[in-house]
Amino acid sequence: MHTPVALLLELGIILTALSLLGAVARRFALSPVPLYLVAGLALGDGGIAPVPAAREFVDTGAAIGVILLLLTLGLDFTVREFTASLGRHRFSAVVDLVLNAAPGAGAGLLLGLDAAGVLALAGVTYVSSSGIVARLLRDLRRLGNRETPAVLAVLVLEDFAMAVYLPLLVVVTTGGTWSEALTAVLAATAVVVAAIVASGRWGHHVGRVVSHTDPEQVLLRLLGITLIVAALAEVVHVSAAVGAFLVGLAVTGAAADRARTVLGSLRDLFAAVFFLALGMSVDPGDLLSELPAALALAVATAATKVATGWYAARREGAGRRGRLRAGTALIARGEFSVVILGLAGPTQDRLGAVVTTYVMLLAVFGPLLTRLAPTRPAPPRKKRPGGGRGVLRENGPLPAPPPQDSARGAEDPD
Repeated sequence: MHTPVALLLELGIILTALSLLGAVARRFALSPVPLYLVAGLALGDGGIAPVPAAREFVDTGAAIGVILLLLTLGLDFTVREFTASLGRHRFSAVVDLVLNAAPGAGAGLLLGLDAAGVLALAGVTYVSSSGIVARLLRDLRRLGNRETPAVLAVLVLEDFAMAVYLPLLVVVTTGGTWSEALTAVLAATAVVVAAIVASGRWGHHVGRVVSHTDPEQVLLRLLGITLIVAALAEVVHVSAAVGAFLVGLAVTGAAADRARTVLGSLRDLFAAVFFLALGMSVDPGDLLSELPAALALAVATAATKVATGWYAARREGAGRRGRLRAGTALIARGEFSVVILGLAGPTQDRLGAVVTTYVMLLAVFGPLLTRLAPTRPAPPRKKRPGGGRGVLRENGPLPAPPPQDSARGAEDPD
């Protein structure tokens, strides 16, 4: 079997560069995500050093990276605690939709876009980047924080909303009728509900299948099952990342602990490739033409995401610092915004430049703002009685949500 020399050389250069950037970020106690994104900008089409031979590998690795990030994130929680958190955040989902889709829709009208363009830009400003947020929570050691279930609930509810939104966008973009759009929405909703029910009722069998004394067997079984579920999720228009997250939720106890250990290095490798690919998807030439409009939209929607996180974290009983951490964690936009642009961009002359500039601004500065949010290290994870697993919140076990008129958090040091 002949391996192209150019592919090996470019991959070697890419991995070495990512290693150096990661070391620089760690030296200054920063997340490496912004540096990876900037590196992708330099290596993509229109950059200073494009890598055409490695592009296909990077794109494929990026898809795997998102799946592994969400899989390992799901391993840190249980179906029971997460479904309870989803139930608490129905209103958070409404607040998220109203606050963050409205600026995009308004900007689309001001820019003179048609109905498909307005709908696309509303989706771009609405949905946060699951991949970037998942990496940030781990890099900044916030998985054990009290506000983290609120952040995850908002992310997953957004991803489920995308399962309904994307078929609708396809119909509107291609000039379909409203009856076709309604049919697509109803079908996608039915699939999402079925996926949630199936995960809660039969997901526990996954842990039994992947349990094994041999790390190689654990890796092969868990990764194989996850990729199959992710593929099926994409077939029915549910995010592959959501499918991977549900697999992670289904693995419990000692099997989850073993899986985290086995997957750690593989996750970090492909996560770095994902952020690189996200930067490579942006043409630097597009960043200046619509910078004023994109910057104004970025500032407005960064504020609305902070408000969303603040509201959601308050429902979890987090204090003021926890609410601010939750809000800044949600600022970054990424993979879904690129998907939306791919669907609607070819028919919209101005949308591409605005979205690419907007996504790059928030993908780079979102993690920086998250890093600057007030924080303190979470206590170590503790096993629950009876072999379960979960995370210890900053102020002890996760409490019931306070009454809406409660002043909890005013004196809370979090």
